[in-house]
Amino acid sequence: MNKPLAGIRVIDLTHMLSGPYGAMILADLGAETIKVEPLHGEGTRKLLATDPNNSLEGMGAYYLTLNRNKQSICIDLKAEAGLELFYELVKEADVVINNFGAGVPDRLKIDYDTLAKINPRIITCSVTGFGSYGPNYKRPSFDQIAQATGGGMSITGPDKDHPVRAGIPIGDLGGGMFAAMGIMAAVIERSTSGKGQDVDISMLDCQVSMLNYMATMHFLSGEDPFPIGNSHFVHVPYNSYATADGHIVIAVITDNFWTNLKEVTPSEKFDNPEYDTQPARLRDKEIIDQELGKILKEKPTQHWLDQLDERRVPCAPVNRLSQALDDAQVTHRNMVIDLVHPNGKRSKGPGNPIKLSRSNEESFSSPPTLGQHTDAVLSDVLGYSEEQIANLRSKEVINQ
Repeated sequence: MNKPLAGIRVIDLTHMLSGPYGAMILADLGAETIKVEPLHGEGTRKLLATDPNNSLEGMGAYYLTLNRNKQSICIDLKAEAGLELFYELVKEADVVINNFGAGVPDRLKIDYDTLAKINPRIITCSVTGFGSYGPNYKRPSFDQIAQATGGGMSITGPDKDHPVRAGIPIGDLGGGMFAAMGIMAAVIERSTSGKGQDVDISMLDCQVSMLNYMATMHFLSGEDPFPIGNSHFVHVPYNSYATADGHIVIAVITDNFWTNLKEVTPSEKFDNPEYDTQPARLRDKEIIDQELGKILKEKPTQHWLDQLDERRVPCAPVNRLSQALDDAQVTHRNMVIDLVHPNGKRSKGPGNPIKLSRSNEESFSSPPTLGQHTDAVLSDVLGYSEEQIANLRSKEVINQ
């Protein structure tokens, strides 16, 4: 396998979105990812599973997307024999990732301190709403909770009276992305120290991190920013505009872009020489946006894109999902891939955005059926005999 994480074994205890997304990134990059599920399966298996428009042969869009390149084994972790079996897997693993609620790994006896006694090289990762410590760490959290608490919703939307969450679940996805980064950092560190450690990912922390320069601006100014729709607080014109058949965004961030834009959208109102520098454009932002919006409505999106691209003015169509997923640049970079059901039927989904120049294999196996690899994992990884596996099954420690 020509993938960068080949040779790394991950035990995936995750469910829903944040944790499975982080584990999916690791699996896409070549980590042997063993999804350990309760006997009845993790909850995401049921999401949209019976929706005729959003499922494939009983697998909903969530599970179909997030669990590619993984194996499935079912273990009853609440049974003593199941917990002992899990510990045996931990001895042979590099990483254990979960997104249980804060405190749950301790109650299940699968926390880092417990697992490190079994395997000192183990790296554990927990993705939670608020982390593993602090005054509010036990609060439950989901995507929108993280977006709201992290401040992002207060700067998203048309105005300060109508806060809006991001259209994609960036609270959940952010947790998964940072989990993958943290795990890979711990794997690299272990190569010198020889020791594992715990990776503590708070979805709230991730949201605050992504405030980035806007947080610094707040500390410098002492002011709370408010939503300004799709416009910019510095650059003008920088906004979304209606065309004759859709919408377009234009991002004029330097004065020479403004000069080139005027060639495409000539107007007497734009001839003010003061507008040739940013301060005057910012001062008269509403005037410029209104006039530009009026002009752009006269012709279709593609007309404007052709004209603006020719003069290298930053612009883009506001694509619907169908348009984005059919974009020539997107498809050329293998960002739309086949999602294959275990029975061979296919749909499509997003690919792996991490492109490497040498260890660049991109392959995507089908998401597993419930407990599909239980016997194989127990025999290949732990060396269990058929008789031992049958004994565990008779005791309902593993799936039937």
